[in-house]
Amino acid sequence: MDSNLDQVYMERALRLALRGQGLVEPNPMVGCVIIREDYDNTPGSDGDAQFSEEGGALVVGEGWHQRYGEAHAEINALKMAGELAKGATMYVTLEPCSHQGKTPPCVDAIIESGVKRVVVAMVDPFPEVNGAGIEKLKAAGIEVEVGVCGESARELNLPYLTRLEKKRPWIIGKWAMTLDGKIATRIGSSYWISSEEARLRVHEWRETVDAILIGSRTAMEDDPKLTVRLPEGREPKRIPTRIVVDSGGTLSVFSELALTARDVPLLLVFGPNTPKGKKEFWESKGAEVMVIDAPTHEQRLLLLLTQLAERGMTNVLVEGGGELLGHFFDLELMDEARVFVSPKVIGGSEAVVAVGGVGRELMRKAATLRNKKIEMIGPDVLISGRVNY
Repeated sequence: MDSNLDQVYMERALRLALRGQGLVEPNPMVGCVIIREDYDNTPGSDGDAQFSEEGGALVVGEGWHQRYGEAHAEINALKMAGELAKGATMYVTLEPCSHQGKTPPCVDAIIESGVKRVVVAMVDPFPEVNGAGIEKLKAAGIEVEVGVCGESARELNLPYLTRLEKKRPWIIGKWAMTLDGKIATRIGSSYWISSEEARLRVHEWRETVDAILIGSRTAMEDDPKLTVRLPEGREPKRIPTRIVVDSGGTLSVFSELALTARDVPLLLVFGPNTPKGKKEFWESKGAEVMVIDAPTHEQRLLLLLTQLAERGMTNVLVEGGGELLGHFFDLELMDEARVFVSPKVIGGSEAVVAVGGVGRELMRKAATLRNKKIEMIGPDVLISGRVNY
């Protein structure tokens, strides 16, 4: 088939894959499209509403991985295609699995279906796959092509790939600041810098991540709930774990986080010098406590991320404060930034800056954003992109 048409169908599969965002983690997002080029001789193709023509061929099946633990994209597409999969071409955004996990191996179903050609965007680096699925398809006599829209497929699943390759979750830094770069006044007032529209967008982000992470100072000064609150009638895709880096065990028992610890997962991260009895106390209140025995904030942060990845956490939304965000930038761990800029000016040399930490000495070494997006959210400007160090 023409390489341009291969790209057309793979791009369609990538759009399908994105529908699983927030529902499939820690699995990757995957989309699949099955087409026939001999559509003139395809039974039922004339006027049948379940089929669609695109790029000179007939799409007879498509699907995506809809929820963790349920059928993979290939199985959903094959179910739609039925007998029409025999002799067809399949486009899938990630190498089909060849091992028994939550579901049976997809390659077995593909081979059994009679698909003649499989186009794969990228190899799955998961250790139990990592080329084995492709080799099994080839051994069964199926033509396999790898690499169509490969870069787009990698971008789609960067959080999944980061967890596998770097042994840590994908880190998204979010903050709202004034025109003069402040996230709170000199006495700590921050409600509200951003608009109601911006705050709704944040809640929509929260339902797509595994965890929301803040520092103890933000927990104390802002007293946030860190829950997902959507308009009436909309149920969250999932409930993220709320994590507080609280090295000294200072979180108030009367805080919103503490009062909801039995209802919404709360993980407190204590340092080695936290007063005795704090762990047991907070566990009795319904929180989970992780004690990380490392001497510095930076070392504790690195160990925390490793442990979160081992738990299967793929993406973490860091909502502040400035010092915690600064640590992530200093350690070059911030993967993505989402920043609301409000048309307000606070002023004051003692007002809280958006990103603290040590920072860079030279402007030429400043972190930058790639794949930038700029959009208006109510009266605020949202600037987002991948962080480049």
